[in-house]
Amino acid sequence: MDARYERGVQLAQRGHIVKHAGGWKVLSQSGNGSYFVHLENGPSCTCPDFELRQQPCKHIHAVECLIVWDTVTDGSHIITTTKTQVIKVTYKQNWPAYNAAQTEEKERFIVLLDALSRLVDQPAQANGRPRLPLADMVFACVYKVYCCFSSRRFMSDLRDTQAKEHIHQAPHFNSVSRYLADPKLTDTFSQLVTLSSLPLKGIENNFAVDSSGFSTCRFVRWFNKKYGREIDNREWVKVHLMCGVETKIVTSVDVSGWAANDTPYFVPLLERTAKYFQVKEVSADKAYLSHTNLKATAKLGAMSYIPFKVNTAVATGNSIWAEMYHYFMYNREEFLTHYHKRSNVETAFSMIKAKFGDAVRSKSDIGQLNEVLCKVLCHNLCVLIQAIHELGIEPTFSAESRLALKSVGK
Repeated sequence: MDARYERGVQLAQRGHIVKHAGGWKVLSQSGNGSYFVHLENGPSCTCPDFELRQQPCKHIHAVECLIVWDTVTDGSHIITTTKTQVIKVTYKQNWPAYNAAQTEEKERFIVLLDALSRLVDQPAQANGRPRLPLADMVFACVYKVYCCFSSRRFMSDLRDTQAKEHIHQAPHFNSVSRYLADPKLTDTFSQLVTLSSLPLKGIENNFAVDSSGFSTCRFVRWFNKKYGREIDNREWVKVHLMCGVETKIVTSVDVSGWAANDTPYFVPLLERTAKYFQVKEVSADKAYLSHTNLKATAKLGAMSYIPFKVNTAVATGNSIWAEMYHYFMYNREEFLTHYHKRSNVETAFSMIKAKFGDAVRSKSDIGQLNEVLCKVLCHNLCVLIQAIHELGIEPTFSAESRLALKSVGK
């Protein structure tokens, strides 16, 4: 299905389309403003997309989806009238597999997390009180984020895992909070995210990049020049990730402050993904458009589908920038077909926030960072559980995975 037609059907389902004497008024998909569609003497729309391409846009498709033409014969005259009808679009879902994955998720999650956390080596200790097993604490931190409980209310779940011998001994709830805020575990959580994606490396070849924020308990104030006043808002941590477009598995992740730019994170995410996956396509929005990012993708023998901005100068010469610019300008439909795979990374963020929350509980900077990484790791394990039922794979983490864990961050 064409991407514009699909979004047009979504607009039609929302129903924000009003019939006027000269055409149809369609509310913008973002909710900011509206556009006017004419169907007589050739379809036209007042939106920038139609003005640029002179081809049917999503607003035209939305009106066409609502209109059903009826021909009525009245004697020797043919009268054409219109009536509106909403077209309901359905997507195929393997419900038996989905139901099985959801009903078994918690049991399988514990087993996969146990196997993954056992790959974490215990650091050497010369003297002092014996430390808690690091594998147990990694398990406890990730499982706490999965359960979405406070440290105290989480203890009953942790004792259940001890009874099932997934951990040696349930630690104190303060110990779980302390390890979750330990800066030494940040790299470990990030590496475990990449490691948890490896069972799907034979499936994913196309990837998407984006960033999103998770709110915190702290507030930030700044002066808004547009409105001429100070604005208070919650501070948030910004998550940059790359995911496969087929299963939404996250292959690499970085976390930054709320004011960080997106562009510099493209290459590190791509390089960590390409270390274990064969990358054929990478799609991203205009925030990631740069010479460096296009060259990094081309160096891997992959295609990058990043749209060019309106004010981009006409590219000349023989370079990857010029090649992609002309591809974007003269093969727009084909380019956008690949580019719209980027919506899958937005779906991945939606899955993470819907299941594990769009806010963090931790108060410290490191605690917030580690908590978000645990959310992403929980998402990956849930994706693997879904893949067990839908794709018939059986994820395993062996000694080879332990070597991969040690080399992911290098």
